[in-house]
Amino acid sequence: MRYSRFFAPTRKDVPKDVALKSHEYLIRAGYIRQLGSGVYSFLPLAKRVLDKIRAIVKDEMDKMGALEVMLGFVTPSVLWEESGRIHKYGEELLRFKDRKEAEFVLGPTHEEAAVAMVRASVKSYKQLPLHIYQIHLKFRDEIRPRFGLIRAREFVMKDGYSFHKDKADLLREFAAMENCYRTIFTRLGLEFRVVEADSGAIGGSGSKEFMVLTESGEDTLVLCQNCDYAANIEAAKRAKLPIPSVPPEAAFAKFHTPNIATIEALAAFFKIDSYFTIKAVVKKAIFEKTESLAFFFLRGCDNLDETKALNATDALNLVDASADEIAAAGLFAGFIGPYALKHITHSELIFFDSDLLDATNLICGANERDYHFVGVDLSSFEGLAYRDIAQIQEGNTCVHCGGRLFYKKSIEVGHIFQLGTRYSEPLGASFLDENAQAQFFEMGCYGLGITRILAASIEQHHDDKGIVWNPQIAPFMLCIIVSNIKDSEQMRIAGELYAALCALRIEVFFDEREERFGAKMADFELGGIPFALIVGKGIVEGNVEWIVRKSNSRDVIPIAKVVEYVQSTFNHAFSHLSTL
Repeated sequence: MRYSRFFAPTRKDVPKDVALKSHEYLIRAGYIRQLGSGVYSFLPLAKRVLDKIRAIVKDEMDKMGALEVMLGFVTPSVLWEESGRIHKYGEELLRFKDRKEAEFVLGPTHEEAAVAMVRASVKSYKQLPLHIYQIHLKFRDEIRPRFGLIRAREFVMKDGYSFHKDKADLLREFAAMENCYRTIFTRLGLEFRVVEADSGAIGGSGSKEFMVLTESGEDTLVLCQNCDYAANIEAAKRAKLPIPSVPPEAAFAKFHTPNIATIEALAAFFKIDSYFTIKAVVKKAIFEKTESLAFFFLRGCDNLDETKALNATDALNLVDASADEIAAAGLFAGFIGPYALKHITHSELIFFDSDLLDATNLICGANERDYHFVGVDLSSFEGLAYRDIAQIQEGNTCVHCGGRLFYKKSIEVGHIFQLGTRYSEPLGASFLDENAQAQFFEMGCYGLGITRILAASIEQHHDDKGIVWNPQIAPFMLCIIVSNIKDSEQMRIAGELYAALCALRIEVFFDEREERFGAKMADFELGGIPFALIVGKGIVEGNVEWIVRKSNSRDVIPIAKVVEYVQSTFNHAFSHLSTL
């Protein structure tokens, strides 16, 4: 492709309101342009990258035996009502009515549409398993789109849905898809981790995320320094906390604690580690038609994980309870404890962190201003609801090997789910088993962010000059740059090299623009094409210059050996690429 006939408008200035390098470089290098809030147009360079990502994904999905389909971008909202997800998904679900007042949604994901397709035709276990997938546009009405393609409203996603006769076959496919995704991300040249995850609004009994490791990521992973354990912080688990010091043994009693309304002040007042205190966190749980105060108790040295807390309540959302709402419930902020709490508030949403199970020698609020209880023994309570609600902290102990846990930033690019009958049952999707009995499909769901991968790859592979594409997905493999297009000999040699390399099916970007050499080099470095040939003054000695973008290394190559050198280099380093 000749640059003079291509459309890749570059810019020198840094766009406003960009926080990530992927966002900046994609705009500056002429890959994307913003069309609206969280909505982007993809220019030819970006489209070439997306096509390569798509081709790798499709190749591996087809090898899995999955069948490509294309579901409607617009989905009748009645299907979301049947699944019970139309309200749970929240305001990120964009709804609208057509001219006949029929309500539709712009699908952020297509479980309902996939079930509707299959339930109409698959009636027997003999037709199972079935795995369908699509690579298609999605829309999620983000309240605050940011980070360019990382958190956009409109995006391209590969979403797949598998249907099975039983749980065992679902687990087989789930494991196979984990391996399939591992292969995809390896072929894409990404450093990634597979982690345990929270299923969120999709639902189901188990899920795993595929995370690209980068310090610019918005997700926090919990990793073990000794073993392979890895989990999103929202789903991470730990071993029971070690006792940090001698327990403060005391007979159960109410103790006057004037103006001691924080955990820090309470620990200092009694000269104890906050491990021996009980922290109370009060939230307002919002359901479809009601609201209720929810109470979460955990050790004073811990913090509440919002996602774990939300899962414990099964509410649509949790928000902080105000001081007025706490007071209206007959409680005093800073002095809230479990004793008589249900009697005082009539709340059914009272949860204790798992680490507090049967804990003793504790200090907690007495539900009376300026008073706390000492000598608290939770093993004496009956019917307490224990849940894993504490956020994992760096330095906590791995539940599997006892190693130290630490954080790592990342970007989620894939997520797979074991849905079970979460969608097939409410949507009435069933089949006849071997005994002619009606059974609901066991389902799996498998998502992969195509446009996110494009941005995440840049976050992992860039420098201060611009993008450094992995050859697997680069828009072109090689850029030929003519130093001075007014030099007819430079243009002749460059044209001959271009024709010869194109004949080898190498994707070549021929920069023969009437621009300064420095500007051409800046555009090459910004755009991230893996290699460049510089045709310049060296032709007098019969040489051209070879540049490797990743290392910015330079070598001199005899013109007569360029084709052989390029072919040998590419065959050695990129023998798995279909372009060679």
